Parts: sequence; structure tokens; C-alpha cells
Amino acid sequence: MAATAHNSLKTTLDLDAEGCHAGDVMLKWSDNSNPLGYHPVPLLSFRNGAGPTVLVVGGSHGDEFEGPAAIMRLAAFLRTAAFTGQVILMPALNAPAVAASSRVSPLDGGNLNRAFTGEPAAGPTAMLAEFTEQVLLPRCDAVIDLHSGGKASVFAPCVLTSETPDIELDQGNAALARAFGLPLNWMLGAHNDPRSLNAAAARAGIPMIAAELGGGGGADPAITALAEAGLRNCLIHMGIFPGTLEPAEEMRQVRITAPLHSLYAPADGLFDRQTQAGQEAEAGQPAGTLHFPLEPERPALPLTFSADGFILAHGNRGIVRRGELLALVAQNLPAPSTP
Repeated sequence: MAATAHNSLKTTLDLDAEGCHAGDVMLKWSDNSNPLGYHPVPLLSFRNGAGPTVLVVGGSHGDEFEGPAAIMRLAAFLRTAAFTGQVILMPALNAPAVAASSRVSPLDGGNLNRAFTGEPAAGPTAMLAEFTEQVLLPRCDAVIDLHSGGKASVFAPCVLTSETPDIELDQGNAALARAFGLPLNWMLGAHNDPRSLNAAAARAGIPMIAAELGGGGGADPAITALAEAGLRNCLIHMGIFPGTLEPAEEMRQVRITAPLHSLYAPADGLFDRQTQAGQEAEAGQPAGTLHFPLEPERPALPLTFSADGFILAHGNRGIVRRGELLALVAQNLPAPSTP
């Protein structure tokens, strides 16, 4: 058993070993399902000599599947590929949630991508975040975190980059985003949650992108293929794979500038959606109608957008609750300059 440990978490493999190795992060959390053993969090390491190290994770939310599918495709490719350096893959970072097809962990109800607080861990979800931030990130030259809208929403495929006070780090983030190759970049500014893996990487000064890859609770084959190609491109960019990248298309950049530009359900009801992710929104434009099938005498409620913008994601549920996100609206930014 490897000596890598933190906050009682150990790995069953040696991340310094050459070659291809598969094992677990041993999440020891005593509950009724597993009182004396450990909850396995799969970990794969591909190492060949000296070179950059890249960490690729998926399954932070357990109902997001395009990312894990792309990571498993990449793992199959790496088993026979020529490369230099190290690729660490975690296709199910929140493995208990992935096994349950649940956004949050069934062990403690924790949202892993809101657990990177930098504070001492106080439960299984926080223990995984702390292990990732304090054990894995310091080993890495770049990090890629794959997400989607899960069961609750659908995103226009995009990369996410943090904006930091460190110009060199921002340039590294932007270069990684260009390499991934999607034409849309969601810039994470003041309204980004500071408890995300993106925020942890920014604190550590490590170039990182996340990606939102569709959603709906399944694995769209076209989007999974885009994600797989994006991962390979990033490994070429980092010098792990040989080859050169095709010139990237100009990326459209958007940012959430005002949370209330997005559309939320004003009441419980059935949302009859009229728009979708990837479309433009205009102030006053119809977004859909809220029906009340359990109160059929109640008049339907037309809903409109409050501001111009770009629909980054739409909700994926029919019956919605008051306060639920119906459409995530971002604002367009000037086209980025390429160094």
C-alpha cells in the first residue's frame, strides 16, 4: 500500500511509480453501508519518465456523465499511447455520488464542488476535497475538471477559466482553454463560487480549466467525443503527447455579470420552456410559460427575460419549485486577443 495519506485518506497505488496503475483513494467513513471498510474512489496513474503532470477529474457531481465517459475513453487510449510525463485520471471523484447517480454525496449530502474551502475537513465530501487540494494539486502542472448540467440542467458546451490577480496564471488558463478547443469560454469572475476546484487551483497557482458538457442526466455521444478530443489536445499542449495543435477557432467569451439577469421560477409549477442553451436572450423576450396542472383553474404565468444576454444553460425539469433556475443568462465580452 502506498504511503500517500492525508486526513486518514490513503491510496492503494504509488503515484510515483512508472507505468500504468489503477487503484483507489480509500475514503474511510464509517456508516451503515460500510462500517469498517472504505468507500473506493477510483484513481488511475499513467507515468512515463520526467515531464509535466496533468490531473483530469470528472464525476464531482454524480449525475454528470459526459466527462467520466470521455475520461474512460482517454484511459483506454493511454494504455497503448506514446507519451512523456504523467496523467492522473479520476473519472468518479465523488464516487459515492456517481454510484447513486446523485448530484450530491449520499454519505453526507455534500456538494463536492462547493467543498474546496481550504478549511479542515469535517466529513467525507470535505475529506475528498482536502485530499485533492493538498495532495494531488501540488503534484500537478495543469488540472482539467469535467462537468455537465446533470439531471437538472443542460449547458451549451463551454470551458470555464478563472480570472485571478496573477497575469501569468490567467495566461496559462487561457492557453489551456484554447487547447481544449470549444468555441465558448465562460469567464469566472466575481460571481464564481470560491469553494470550487477552480478556486482551489487558483489559490495554488496551477493552470486549470473546467468544462460544462451538455447535461440532462445521460451521456451525449457527440459532446463526449468533443470532450475526449479536448483532453487529447490539452495533453498535446502540455507536451505530454507528441504533435501540434490546429489553430483554435476564435472563442466567444461570456461572464455572469448580474445573477438576476438569469431566470428563476417565481412559483411551483410546470415550466413550458420556449428557449434553450446556446441561444441569445433579449430583454422582454418570452422564455416560457409556467402552468399549474394541479390547479387548472389558475391562469398560466408568462415568463420573460429581464436583460439581453446569452443563454448559457437551461433547466431540464418539467415540474419546478419556486427559486429553481430556469435559464442561466451570461453577458458577452469582447473577443480575446491571442498572444
